[in-house]
Amino acid sequence: MEYCSGGDLGHLLKKAKGGIREEKIRPIICEIILAIRELHIRNIIFRDLKPDNVLIDREGHIKVTDFGLSKILRKDNYELSNSFCGSTAYMTPEMLQKKPHGKSIDWYGVGALLYECLVTVPPYYDEDQDKLYENITSAPLKLPTFLSEDCQ
Repeated sequence: MEYCSGGDLGHLLKKAKGGIREEKIRPIICEIILAIRELHIRNIIFRDLKPDNVLIDREGHIKVTDFGLSKILRKDNYELSNSFCGSTAYMTPEMLQKKPHGKSIDWYGVGALLYECLVTVPPYYDEDQDKLYENITSAPLKLPTFLSEDCQ
């Protein structure tokens, strides 16, 4: 694997204090979308998208890393997985409810990642794990008013 001198997105987020500006995160998210799309074309679901799993090279391009929880699907998005895996704050409602899930969980992950980069915490975040699970499965998403109309 090539060296990514920009560190990971989690490190960039910590340095940003108050979130990463919309114009700075936009090209990063676009590249993440392309990476997830490529995985899905190859019938792979990633299942663990979070800032620490996105590396940034010296030119600002991204590399998605840590495929330990990924799954190769045998059929196009019709096959579903029942695994309970991933980082808690980024889990989908389906996964928490132990329902079958497919490629859509990666798109949820992209949204959760974007939210955290802009707001500094994952959507529905709570330090109490039971409350976090409850928030993910039933709470409405709260969008901060400081986000631009386009971003909202």
